[in-house]
Formats: sequence, structure tokens, C-alpha cells
Amino acid sequence: MARISRSINEQIRTGLSWEERWQADDKGLISCWETGRELASAKPELAEATQNGELPVTNWKGGVSRTLKKLDKYGALQYLAQWQGLRGEDLKIDPAQEVTITCSRTSMVVTFTADISKLIDANTDETAEEAEQDGRPAPGVPEQSLLS
Repeated sequence: MARISRSINEQIRTGLSWEERWQADDKGLISCWETGRELASAKPELAEATQNGELPVTNWKGGVSRTLKKLDKYGALQYLAQWQGLRGEDLKIDPAQEVTITCSRTSMVVTFTADISKLIDANTDETAEEAEQDGRPAPGVPEQSLLS
């Protein structure tokens, strides 16, 4: 997949089918970025956190709510696209490259990747550690929607 980019000055697309949003060449990254832009308006505190270098929890793997024993983890490119939208930045993602960001609030290091196997392996480790720490439901258990 080629580099995905879109200017913050472009209008958010409307009227697209599910296939057009999620199965086009960008594999939904533009939709994730557009959702981030919409979230920035709906939840300014979330946008402010991202502008301060935080990686807040959203519906995609990559956000961090607290420091874990293992200080690094993997995140999805969908999260990175949404994060760029929340920050009011142009969408700029090369799916062939991993991007590493350190959360300014938790100091957790998150590497965003297109490699699904890394996301799956990491999820098993994180789930065990989070359950061990505080007995909360495992990541991936549905919580309240960000847009509600």
C-alpha cells in the first residue's frame, strides 16, 4: 500500500458506502483521520490531550490510560490516523513504515504498525498485565462510544 496523505484543508467526505470508506486503497485510514477531526470538535479536551503529546484511549488500539510494567506496546495505524485528525494535522501515513510515539503523560512508548501479528501478540501480553494490575475488563471489551 502506498503512502496515505490528505490535507487538513480538505472537506470531510460524506455519502460514502461502507466499502468506499473501509475497503478502498487506504483501508479506512482516511475515515479514521476524518473521525479524529470530528472528535476534535465534539470533544475538545481529547483534542487538547493529543496536542499535548498524549495518546488517549480511543476505539483503536494504541492509546494508553496508564503506565504498564512493560513500557512499550504496539498500536494500529488506524489509531495513528485518528490521532493525527484529533491534532488537526494533515494525514501522513506510510503503511510500510512503523512510527513510534512516546506518550507525554504516561511515558509509554507506542509503535504504530500495519503488522497485525504484532498487534495480536501484544494484546495477549497487555490483557494479562492489565487484569493482573487491577481486575478491569480486558482491552477490547466494549465501553461507551467516544461519539455518544
